Amino acid sequence: MKKTLILDTNVFLTEANSLYSFGKDDIAIPTVILDEIDRHKHRQDTAGLNARAMNRILDKLRSKGSLFMGVPLGRGKGQVFAAQYDPRYMPSGMEANDSDNKIIAIAVRLKIEGRDIAVISRDLNMRVKCDSFGIECHDYQPQQAVKSVDKLFDGSEIIEVEDKLIDEFYADKEVFVPETKKVLYPNQFIILTSDKSDKKTALCRYVNNDSPLRRVYSYQDIWGLSANNKEQKFAMDLLFDNNVQIVSLTGQAGTGKTLIAAACGLEQVLHSTKASGGYDKLIITRPVQPMGRDIGFLPGTLEEKMMPWIAPLRDNLEYLFGDKTALDMQMEQGIIEIEAMTYIRGRSISNAFMIVDEAQNLTAHELKTIITRVGHGTKLVLTGDIQQIDNSYVDAVSNGLTHAVEKFKNYNIAGHISLKKGERSKLATLAAEIL
Repeated sequence: MKKTLILDTNVFLTEANSLYSFGKDDIAIPTVILDEIDRHKHRQDTAGLNARAMNRILDKLRSKGSLFMGVPLGRGKGQVFAAQYDPRYMPSGMEANDSDNKIIAIAVRLKIEGRDIAVISRDLNMRVKCDSFGIECHDYQPQQAVKSVDKLFDGSEIIEVEDKLIDEFYADKEVFVPETKKVLYPNQFIILTSDKSDKKTALCRYVNNDSPLRRVYSYQDIWGLSANNKEQKFAMDLLFDNNVQIVSLTGQAGTGKTLIAAACGLEQVLHSTKASGGYDKLIITRPVQPMGRDIGFLPGTLEEKMMPWIAPLRDNLEYLFGDKTALDMQMEQGIIEIEAMTYIRGRSISNAFMIVDEAQNLTAHELKTIITRVGHGTKLVLTGDIQQIDNSYVDAVSNGLTHAVEKFKNYNIAGHISLKKGERSKLATLAAEIL
């Protein structure tokens, strides 16, 4: 049976064209949410972008017919219509001025009128409210890169081989990937294990079936850092490879994602020439995604307001430099830039080593916007923890970082590794695991 779906504001703020995602079902847009969409249109983030896009979509539909009567969405689709709030249908005991409650009242009215209705909302409390009144309600799932987190590409694979093959690899003989049913991707790391002893291993990087496995170089004392585990070795191998233009590093807090990326970036900016693969500058940025109150509530100038978001990035660099004055000098000369994402979007960035920290808080569209700003000679590094997301419009399987990992894994200009072992401290590692 054909349904009538009532879409909440947060659905449109997640994806403006979401009303085209429900097949032949009709779409009811509560008139009470139009003011909410309008209030969001001035925001300089994805929600604001989607609010403005939604207004344009509705205006275009309005030109094709009456939203009061209903406008067809196209072949194979239902129609969209504006649903007015009638206070007579407000359930007793509910706050009459609450927008969510008004949507429930609209749902009650349409149900009484004989429609098979369901509310679509990303708001957990809204879904609970609907259920308590016998109203069908579902979450809206935006475009997902993978079905579940455990299916996300982690950048490495273990393959058991004959013992002699590992000996040949260490003897600098050409060793190819043995026949396997496992699907391998360009720049994926292979851990060869001996069929005689699981303690005998070799760390390699896969190129393709026609190329021999590459040895993973062990970088030492890069701005005081050395790899403490195999995943960090893999990360450094990618970060120092100029042929790999985009690198993604995921892992929980304390695994060294940002610190390693910053150290490798500094080495190639300050200690390498352009001829030897160096870069002109190091740029580190992150999205302004507050865990609590918005930036506008913070006191001070714009620069002072940005400090809470910039501070973690500066902390990493100060740790590497060990000298605040030396860092400030490099920043004054423009060799090192630390900026909020807001000021990166409109730029064209060439010959830079660019790190986007906390990339899991970006939507796929926002990350696409950033990547398309990358100019000639720039290496882009994405770091983040997909289990620690502060953006209410994305989750572990729909955020921009996850999309980048999955979409780029088939291309030889990209590389990814998931860091698994915490190295910050025993306390930090334990907290990440148990809290």
